[in-house]
Amino acid sequence: MISTRTMTVVLDILKRERKKFQVPALTELAEVTKDPFKVLISCILSLRTKDAVTVEASKRLYSLADDVHGIATLGTRTIEKAIYPVGFYKAKAKRIKEICNKLIDEYNGKVPADFNELLKFKGVGKKTAAITMTYGFRKNDFIATDVHVHVIANRLGWVKTKTADQTMEGLMEIVPRKYWIEINDLFVQFGQNICVTVSPWCSKCPVSKHCPKTGVKRSR
Repeated sequence: MISTRTMTVVLDILKRERKKFQVPALTELAEVTKDPFKVLISCILSLRTKDAVTVEASKRLYSLADDVHGIATLGTRTIEKAIYPVGFYKAKAKRIKEICNKLIDEYNGKVPADFNELLKFKGVGKKTAAITMTYGFRKNDFIATDVHVHVIANRLGWVKTKTADQTMEGLMEIVPRKYWIEINDLFVQFGQNICVTVSPWCSKCPVSKHCPKTGVKRSR
C-alpha cells in the first residue's frame, strides 16, 4: 500500500517541475475563459485528440459562436468544418449540438454544476464530467482522470486498475483532497513530456526512485 507521505513527495516534486512544461490545453482555456460551457465542449473535442489540435479546433468554433445559444444555431456541417480534424469530428459535431439543445431546453442554458447531472448528457462520461467540475467550476469533488493519469498512477503503483474510471475511484480513496484539482494537470504535463505512454523517459524522471515502473516493458 502506497503511503500518503510518498504520494505527497511525488506530487510536490512534480509541482516544482511543472514550470518546465506547457500548460495543458483545457487548463489554459479554463484559466482564460472561466467558462464551464467552454470547458465542457473543449473536453469533448479533446477526446482522442492531441492538445494542439484541440486548441485550434476550439478557437475556430468559438470564433463562430462562443456561447451555448450561439453554437446551438450553427448547422452540424458548420461545426464539423470548424472542429476538423479532431478525432471523430462528425460524431462530436452532432453531440455538441445535442448538448447545446439540452442545456437550453432543460437547464436554462447553463451547465449544471453537478457531476451526476452532467452524466445525463450523451457523450459525457465520468472523465468529461470530472474535468468540467474540476476546471469549469473549480470544485475539488472529483479527480479528473485521463489516459495520462490512468497510466502514471498504475506505473507508480498507486492503483492497480484497468480503466480510467476505476483509476479515478481508486485515487479518490488515497490521494489527499488538497491535490484533487491539480493532480490531472501534474500528471498530464508529466505524461506528455517524461512519462509518455510508450517508452517513458525513466532516465530523466525526477520521481524515478519513488516509482516501481509497474507495467513498463521498455524505457529510455
